[in-house]
Amino acid sequence: MYTILIVEDEHQVRENIQEILELSDFATLIAPNGKIGLEIAKEKLPDLIICDIMMPELDGYSVLSALRQHEATANIPLIFVTAKADRSNFRQGMEFGADDYLTKPFTPEELLNAISTRLEKQAVVKRKSQAQLDELRMNIAHSLPHELNTPLNGILGMSQLLLDNCGKIHESEEIEIAELIHTSANRLYRLTQRFLLYSNLELIAREPEKVRQLQEKSVKCIAQTIINAVSLQKAKEVDREKDLKLELQASIVQIPEEKLSSIIEELIDNAFKFSLPSSEVRVICSVNNNKFRLYIIDNGKGMTVQEIEKIGAFFQFNRKSYEQQGSGLGLSIVQHIVKLYNGKFTINSIPGRQTIVKIVLPCECN
Repeated sequence: MYTILIVEDEHQVRENIQEILELSDFATLIAPNGKIGLEIAKEKLPDLIICDIMMPELDGYSVLSALRQHEATANIPLIFVTAKADRSNFRQGMEFGADDYLTKPFTPEELLNAISTRLEKQAVVKRKSQAQLDELRMNIAHSLPHELNTPLNGILGMSQLLLDNCGKIHESEEIEIAELIHTSANRLYRLTQRFLLYSNLELIAREPEKVRQLQEKSVKCIAQTIINAVSLQKAKEVDREKDLKLELQASIVQIPEEKLSSIIEELIDNAFKFSLPSSEVRVICSVNNNKFRLYIIDNGKGMTVQEIEKIGAFFQFNRKSYEQQGSGLGLSIVQHIVKLYNGKFTINSIPGRQTIVKIVLPCECN
């Protein structure tokens, strides 16, 4: 049964709408003004909202704007109802992100038809989301065994070599084999940790209540310190300290330290992985109007528009042409984290020349 929230300050109109909906087997929630309606929407997460425009406390436009700013309520369909038939009001409602618009007085048929249309479109969105989840499962099924087996085979093969030649090989060779085992084990550990992180982010993103709770927590970190430390560490791992150029402005970002670290680690890793040694990798961060902006720029192989649109877990672009190891999880992890913390993630790229990754997050100005 679908649940519909009715936000209407006129008692009689509210009761009439409620009666029509309940006779059509909808569950209903009611709110006498915009402020209460917004609180109910965030707490109960209805399937659809019917909202008057001219109301005390908060008008309909303010309610809709607040809903669209929160991940948990951003995609709830909303139908405006109003006594105003002015075209400018209609256009304003649509610009705020309303899904439909009914002018009072309306018939029960008009109301029910509008609701049916919105719910059907929402169902299409959910089916698309399910299709994406199915594609994720397929990509995992195809890619994960290979990604796990490659380092695992290295561990098994090198350790067996040590066992079979115990006391027969030189100490320096034993150390070399042990280092290879350690490298493979680290790769396997990193893969499992990234997979667990991505899985957790996927689960959180599909539970609006968890998203709401996460976003309401006031967790902050000093961005400059984290970016500097993580970037230098990743550059050192691939012996490209000279290629790294840091231009960092002090800032306090509204995101947990470990999540920002994950973002930087994944993006710097990609920048080095898909660009040649001696080519510059720039990391720039700045603050303006309470927004933290991070740019990571490399002069590597770049990405096509189609590749950017297909960013997803366990999907590697042109794997036959580019043999760098990795499961393709990195950009998906970044995308999830940024979205969960009310940020924006964009990629601009010129194939064969350059990639610019931009992250925007809420912050406090120093």
